[in-house]
Amino acid sequence: MQKSNPSFSIGRRTAIALALASTLGASAWAQAWPSKPVRLVVGYSAGGGVDAMARLIAPRLSALLGQQVVVDNRTGAAGLIAGDTVARAAPDGYTLMLGDSSLLIAQHLQPRMSFDPVKAFTPVAGVFTLPLVIVANNDVPAKTPAEFVKLLKENPGRYSYATSGVGTVHHLGFEMLKGQARTFVVHIPYRGASQIVPDVMSGQVPIGVVSATSAIAQAKAGKLRAVAVMNPVKLSGAEDIAPLSDALPGFSAVPRLYVLAPAGTPAAIVERLSDSLRSVMEAPDIAQIAAQQGAVPAYMPAGPLAADIVRESAEWGKVIREQKITAQ
Repeated sequence: MQKSNPSFSIGRRTAIALALASTLGASAWAQAWPSKPVRLVVGYSAGGGVDAMARLIAPRLSALLGQQVVVDNRTGAAGLIAGDTVARAAPDGYTLMLGDSSLLIAQHLQPRMSFDPVKAFTPVAGVFTLPLVIVANNDVPAKTPAEFVKLLKENPGRYSYATSGVGTVHHLGFEMLKGQARTFVVHIPYRGASQIVPDVMSGQVPIGVVSATSAIAQAKAGKLRAVAVMNPVKLSGAEDIAPLSDALPGFSAVPRLYVLAPAGTPAAIVERLSDSLRSVMEAPDIAQIAAQQGAVPAYMPAGPLAADIVRESAEWGKVIREQKITAQ
């Protein structure tokens, strides 16, 4: 019979004991969290759509965590300053970010970014989508997604479309449309969205990509035409606007909002945050309040979100390469 090695047994027992102590220590630390206010960093100014969603969830999350969740606006560079702030923060659960799809787009347009949005963060939970609508001047002879795609395919280069800027989901979503329809439409980037709807109504630009809230009221008033919604499901309260996927199967382009933590944040803290956000998003009034800002609740737990962020980043990278888009 082979004799056991006493030194090996002692070493193995020591390793197991250390691992157990480490696990119990991490668990105890996570249970004590949070012991001070939590910062929720937003890359856009107060009063905007992303900020409004942060301020919608922050007090509700505060009530569940037992500590105040403070919204911290770090504006500039389309959210990259906020992203850098959170990427550099200690992974202790006290600094979070309400990030959006623009972070994933930026990494393909800004090769000198100070952080990799896929690697620099631990995904916590998906919270909202911000549906986009393609609008057209009433003189544009297309009323349905199929008619619209057919019009663009038969008239390459004749039409132009406006968005709130290069590298936005609005821009890349329409570029995705161009790629799938195999046509050409001139992009006219605006500095912001506020002037797009008036210019579409007046005919200064025939087509625009805008938020649902910007589109629906004017479309219902007959001042422009809401041709298609860019995510694959109809919008509550605007069921008459068909999804573009009716004409281009599988098409989906929608800005998403998700809560992120610095990479290395303990799993127990991430799990508690994710579960708390699930409770926030399941509140009966959340959808109605979010709709006022053109947002739709879209909770996704941490695990699936991590995989989805990798997929989304790859899809935007593909659009940028195929359409030869560069930062301007």
